[in-house]
Amino acid sequence: MRIAFVFPGQGSQSVGMLGGFADNETVRGALARADEALGFSIERLIAEGPAEELNLTVNTQPAVLASSVAFYEAWLAAGGQKPELLAGHSLGEYSALCAAGVFPLEEAVKLVRFRAEAMQSAVPVGVGGMAAIIGLSDEEVEGACVAGRAAGTVEAVNFNSPGQVVIAGHIEAVRAAVEDAKARGARRAIELPVSAPFHSSLLEPAAKRLAERLEGVAMAEPSIPVIANVDVTVHKAPEEIRAALARQACSAVQWVKTIEAMKEAGITDIVECGPGRVLVGLIRRIAPEIKTHNIYDQATLEKTLAALSN
Repeated sequence: MRIAFVFPGQGSQSVGMLGGFADNETVRGALARADEALGFSIERLIAEGPAEELNLTVNTQPAVLASSVAFYEAWLAAGGQKPELLAGHSLGEYSALCAAGVFPLEEAVKLVRFRAEAMQSAVPVGVGGMAAIIGLSDEEVEGACVAGRAAGTVEAVNFNSPGQVVIAGHIEAVRAAVEDAKARGARRAIELPVSAPFHSSLLEPAAKRLAERLEGVAMAEPSIPVIANVDVTVHKAPEEIRAALARQACSAVQWVKTIEAMKEAGITDIVECGPGRVLVGLIRRIAPEIKTHNIYDQATLEKTLAALSN
C-alpha cells in the first residue's frame, strides 16, 4: 500500500462544513490558529455563514485551506500515517505545501487571502468568465478555444478528468467557444458562476503581484514531495516553489497528469482531505484502479484510518 493525499480547491466550501468535526480538538485548535492569523473568525463564518460572504473569493480561499489543513492534522493526531506524495487542485496546492511543512498554517491563510484578492482584482467583474466543457477530447476543446479567440482571449485552464475541461478568458470569447464546443458534440458546455477567469493568461497581473508577495514568505524544503499543478513536477528548492505558485495563478491546472504521475509512482490509495468530494470523483475517472478515500468529518476520518491501517 502506497498512499497519497490530495486537497480540494475553491468551490468545495459550504456553511457548516466543520460540523462533522465539532468535537475534534485538533480541528478546533487549527481553526483557532487561522482565526488569530487572519484577525477575524473564519471558523465562525464557516459555521454560521452567510453563504454569500463565505463564497466571496477572499474568504473562500482561507476557509477551504484552513479546513483542509485542520483535517490533515486531525488525521495525523489520530495515528494516520504520513503519505508518500501530496498534491492539491489549484488553491489546494497551498494546503499540500502546508501539509509538507513548507510554510505554517498561520502564514498560508494570510497568503491565500492575498492570492484571492490579487486574482479577483486582476480582471474587472463581468469582463472575464469560465465554462465547463463535458464530453469532448482535450484537442476538441482546444479547437473550440481557437474558434472563440476571434472574440478575445479564451484558454483551457483546468484539465480535470478525461472529457471534463474548464475554459476561461474574456466572457465573449468564452461564450463563442461554448457555442463551438456544442457544435462539436459536447454533452454539456455551460458557463460557470464565477467572478474571474481563474488560471487564464488574463490573470498575469495577479501572478506578478503574487510573485512579489511570495518573495517575502519564508519557506522550508517540503518534507513530503508535492506535485505542482503547472508542470507536474516535484519542486524542492523554495525559489522553485515560489515560481511555480506564481505561475499557477495564470496557468492551467494539470490535474489529469498529476493523478497519472501518482499512478506511475506506484500510489495505490489516494485520500481527498478537505471539504467536499469532488476530487475523488475526478480520480476515479482518471485512474479507476487507484483506491480512493475521503476525510471530511470524524466518521470518514475513522473509516479511512481503518482502511489504511497496516
